Amino acid sequence: MQSRFRSDRRLTARMGITLFLLGLLYVAFVVALIFLLNSWVLVVVVAAALLGAQYWFSDRVALFAMRGRVVEREEYPELHGVVDRLCAIADMPKPVVAVSEMDMPNAFATGRNADHAVVCVTTGLLRRLEPDELEGVLAHELSHVAHKDVAVITVASFLGVIAGLIVRFAFYSQLFSDGRRDQNTAVIFAAVMGVSAAVYALSFLLIRALSRYRELAADRAAALLTGRPSALASALTKVSGDIARIPTKDLRTAQAFNAFYFTPALGREPGIARIFSTHPSLEQRLDQLGRISAELGEAAAPGGV
Repeated sequence: MQSRFRSDRRLTARMGITLFLLGLLYVAFVVALIFLLNSWVLVVVVAAALLGAQYWFSDRVALFAMRGRVVEREEYPELHGVVDRLCAIADMPKPVVAVSEMDMPNAFATGRNADHAVVCVTTGLLRRLEPDELEGVLAHELSHVAHKDVAVITVASFLGVIAGLIVRFAFYSQLFSDGRRDQNTAVIFAAVMGVSAAVYALSFLLIRALSRYRELAADRAAALLTGRPSALASALTKVSGDIARIPTKDLRTAQAFNAFYFTPALGREPGIARIFSTHPSLEQRLDQLGRISAELGEAAAPGGV
């Protein structure tokens, strides 16, 4: 079913290109591991099992990691009311609604498709935002579901996760080994680490580039659906400012899920780190919302269409 969220052909094209490039990288990665480990059955079975687990259970993993729980209408009637209203406007299935008992103000959407989606907000977000600001944030998250980029980013991140796990496994195996490995085994271990590190780096950069664009697309779609870009801009400014004041030690767990969040769980955003960020800068997001606000204002003026 097609939702009423504004479609974004550039986002669709970027998702397709990213998945294609990551697919090529994934095939090369599996072939390299089969060659190095000399066991195609082990590599294929493990890779397929992990990919399936990430695709089917990503929502449960994310909720568990962020201490989220599903909440019913009786417990959070206002939250459910906003989600109901937005889903009716967007003509899309209502996702499962969850709340995370965290002071960090944030929200995220996860799930493999619109019929199996979860939208989760933190109690810190609910305490800080006004109703129209909360509506803007939830519209942003629902647009991720409607655009299907939640599923794409979940699948796309799989390769980097596997490569990262292999690098860590190889590193700790070498660290705690008794030094009795023969030279051939050491060479294979070094090759596996090298290939995995290269794959992790390439997938990391591809996913970050896609993630930054999809956040701008979600801001744009949410602003057009609600007709209130200023409310979303206000929420962005408020949330970003409050996250910057939360101690870094309280953000470390959340940082692993930055690609899924409304705004990144970072205390500050150094200049060069923006290249590797999962989100565009606050200034870039506010500038886009300002342009949309001006466009909507012109459309609403006498003589506008």
